[in-house]
Amino acid sequence: QVQLVESGGGLVQRGGSLRLSCVPSGTIFSIYKMGWYRQAPGKERELVAVIIGGNTNYADSVKGRFTISRDNAKNTVYLEMNSLKPEDTAVYYCNYKRAIWSTDYWGQGTQVTVSS
Repeated sequence: QVQLVESGGGLVQRGGSLRLSCVPSGTIFSIYKMGWYRQAPGKERELVAVIIGGNTNYADSVKGRFTISRDNAKNTVYLEMNSLKPEDTAVYYCNYKRAIWSTDYWGQGTQVTVSS
């Protein structure tokens, strides 16, 4: 069983920065996908940024502002968020998938609030 522990959320003003971290516990045999999704109140969960294989994918709304990276030795994934906007306010969830056919694992979520 894999558990994902997120940290780094908080309250920040418009234009500020935050860095999210996601540390998996349990046995990680392989990684097909690892990344970040978010869910704002009253909205569906959406992709923010993921690493699949060696490729990164970003939501259009965060391109140029957010950067996803992974420490392969620690299997830890990070999300550097700059130039934050109030519309970035959401609960951010770490996601991990061992293989394309396997189940998704989710963290408990970390709140990011951007004030105007």
